Parts: sequence; structure tokens; C-alpha cells
Amino acid sequence: MLNEQASIEKLRWIMAELRNPETGCPWDIKQTFESIVSHTIEEAYEVADAIENKDFPELQKELGDLLFQVIFYSQLGEEEKLFGFDHVVEAVCEKLIRRHPHVFSDELLTTDAEIKANWENEKAKERQGKAEDNHLSILADIPKNLPALSQAAKIQKRCSHVGFDWDNVDDVFDKIVEEVDEVKAELNTNNEALGEELGDLLFAVVNLCRHAKHDPETILRKANQKFTKRFQSVEGKVNNSAKPFTEHNLAELEAFWQEVKSEERLNPKTS
Repeated sequence: MLNEQASIEKLRWIMAELRNPETGCPWDIKQTFESIVSHTIEEAYEVADAIENKDFPELQKELGDLLFQVIFYSQLGEEEKLFGFDHVVEAVCEKLIRRHPHVFSDELLTTDAEIKANWENEKAKERQGKAEDNHLSILADIPKNLPALSQAAKIQKRCSHVGFDWDNVDDVFDKIVEEVDEVKAELNTNNEALGEELGDLLFAVVNLCRHAKHDPETILRKANQKFTKRFQSVEGKVNNSAKPFTEHNLAELEAFWQEVKSEERLNPKTS
């Protein structure tokens, strides 16, 4: 097996050897479904980071690490006689074929809207199938450990699918203005109430992102990266000046910031 070409079967063999109670790795042997969740989340973010940085050699490695997480869970499932890797593959194949009737059957879905509606309808049927009665909330199975922005977008998308949504983007803007006014009203009063209003404002902005067909988690990550890059350029200008950072006033730092933005416009390939 060691000399065979890399394959899923070889990876599964490696995983089984790592979990061998007598000859395996002590760390791998003691892991459980719960204990490796944090590692899975970390690997997913490392995949996203490699994509955002367009580091494709690194992406290849990170995808391998993420695949290993699937193999790990499957090994645990086999050991506990719950499921195995083949069951995981079978489940995703069945789901993809069922959710794409316009590809794998004669059903005609031609527009993005029709395809999206069919996808959401199939997911709704799956959720209903999990319920013991007909009163399962459409929000019941949204993961509680999703990043908050992604969770908000998913909540809103589910509600929109059943018609609980603003008709147009102007209504979304009006809601944001309303939430801004409520934040202002609480700024100098109850701190808990202010936190609640700030949360409502963030939720409303996520709604705007969704109506504008942008993923809020992705665009905020990009905004974080842009700010970090610009601030590091400001730091460079401060380091080249005759004064330390703390001796520059805000007007001087803002001037550096504007210089950085101007340089980005002149050299867009480096921004």
C-alpha cells in the first residue's frame, strides 16, 4: 500500500493506521467527533485564505487538509458503526442529482431564479423530512456556530424563500436609516439597549448585502484585508518620517492615508 499511487483508498488506509489502537498515533487515537470540529473550521478558513490570496500551490495543500477532515470523521463513523466514507459519498451524490433535475433528468430549468427556487424547495423538503410533525421552523437547522454575518444572511435567505422579505432595495435602505436613528438615540443611554440596536443595524446591513447579491462575510473579509494593507502602508510612511507613530496627530495620519489611496489609484496592480 505504501508504494501505491496516491488515492482516496490510500488516504483511508493512512487514517485507519493512525487510529490503530496498538500501533497508531496517540493524538489521533484519542480524538472524537467533537474534538476535531475546531480543526475542521480552521482548515476551511485556511482554504478560503489561500483562495483570496490566489496562492494555488498552498490551496492544493489546504484542500488536502480539508479532505483529511472528511476522512477522519468517516473513520470515526465506521468505528462507531454509524456510517462510513462510502455512505458520505453516496449521500452527496444522491443530493446533487436530486437537486439538479435540469441536468440529470428531463425537467426544464433555464434561469438562475428557477434553479435557485428549485434548490431551496429541495432543501425545504429535506428539512421537512427531518421533522416529526409539520411544525418544524424553517430556521431550525441553521448552524449556531456559523460566523455571525453568514448566519444572518442564511436566516434572511430562508425567510425570503417563504415571502418574508422587502420587495425592493429602497425599503432596505429605509430600514437601515431607521436603525441608524435608533442607534443614535441610545448612544448616551443604556449600554445593553445600544448593543441591541447596533445588532439590528448590522442585521439590516447584511440584508442590503443580500439584496445586492453579495455575501457579507466575504466582502467584510476583503474590506479587512484592504484596510490592513493600507494601514501597513501608513505605518511604512510613519517609519520613514522623523517622528514615531504616537507623535503624529490624526490630521497627519489621515494625510498619509490619503497618500496611500492615491498611490493605489496610480498603481492599481499593487493595490
